[in-house]
Amino acid sequence: MTFRAKHLLGIEPLHPEEIRTVLDLSDKYVELNRRTVKQSDVLAGMTQINMFFENSTRTQASFELAGKRLGADVMNMAVSQSSVKKGETLIDTALTLNAMHPDLLVVRHQNSGAVDQLAQKVNCAVLNAGDGRHEHPTQALLDALTIRRAKGRLHRLTIAICGDIAHSRVARSNIILLGKMENRVRLIGPPTLMPTGVQEFGVEVYDDMKAGLADADVVMMLRLQKERMDGAFIPSEREYFHRYGLDAEKLSHAKEDAIVMHPGPMNRGVEIDGTIADDINRSVIQEQVEMGVAVRMAAMDLLARNLRAERGRQAVGEWA
Repeated sequence: MTFRAKHLLGIEPLHPEEIRTVLDLSDKYVELNRRTVKQSDVLAGMTQINMFFENSTRTQASFELAGKRLGADVMNMAVSQSSVKKGETLIDTALTLNAMHPDLLVVRHQNSGAVDQLAQKVNCAVLNAGDGRHEHPTQALLDALTIRRAKGRLHRLTIAICGDIAHSRVARSNIILLGKMENRVRLIGPPTLMPTGVQEFGVEVYDDMKAGLADADVVMMLRLQKERMDGAFIPSEREYFHRYGLDAEKLSHAKEDAIVMHPGPMNRGVEIDGTIADDINRSVIQEQVEMGVAVRMAAMDLLARNLRAERGRQAVGEWA
C-alpha cells in the first residue's frame, strides 16, 4: 500500500493513491468493528495522546475508540485544566509532550496552523482533528468512505456542499479531496457565507438550493458555525431554513438515489429537516459516524507503520 506521510495535517499534501490507500484499509476496519471481538494489536505498546484545545465530543470519542481498538495506550489531556490555560506557549507544550515520549498525537485547535506548528516540534506522528478554518482531514476521509460505499465509486459524481462554507474546515477538506478524485463539486449558500476567492476553488457556486441540487448524487449539509461568526451573516434561522435548509421539496431536485450527509452535530429545523435526517433510504448520517472510527483506525495504523520504519532507520544509522 502507498502512504508516505509522516503526519496527517490536511488533505492537500495527499496524492489520490494515498487517499485510496486510507480508504481501502478503512474498509477492512469497518469489518473488524462489526465483529463481536473488535480488538487489534497493531498499535500495541504505542501511546496515543488526544489533545483537544477546542471541544468536540464526537471527534474525540471517535479517536479514543479507534486507538483503544488498535491496542494503543490512550490518554486524553484535559486542556481546559492544563498549563496552556495558565499561559504556557504552544512550543512549551510541545517540549512537555516530547518528554512523555508519545507515538501518536491527536490535536484539535481553534487556530489555523497551530497543529502544523506542533507537528514541527514533536517527535511523533500528529493527526489534525480540526484546526480553525483550515482543515479537518479525517472528516473528509470518512465522508469519502461513506460516499464510496454508498455509490460504489468516488469519482465523476456531482456533489453539492450546502450551507456555511466560509467558516467550515470540513468544507475545505472535502473540496480538496473530492476535487482530487475528479468529482464535480458545487457549493450552495448565501453570499455572506461564501469564502473570499471561492471562484478559485475549482467549484461551481450557487445561491439557490434548487438550482444547485439539480441532479446531484450527494447532498452534504453543513452546520452553521455560530461560534466562528463575528456579525450577522443570516437574517434569522427561520429565514435561513426557508432558503437553505434541506427539506423534501428541495431534495426532490437532486437525483432520486441521492444520499444526504451531515458532519454533525445537526441543528434540526435550521440546516436540515428532521424527517430528512432520519430517512433510512436517503440519509447516511449515522454511517458517517461509523466510518469515522474505521478511518481514524486506518490513519493511525498507516502513520504508525511509517513511524516505526523511520525509527528503525534511525536506529540503524546510530549503530553504523
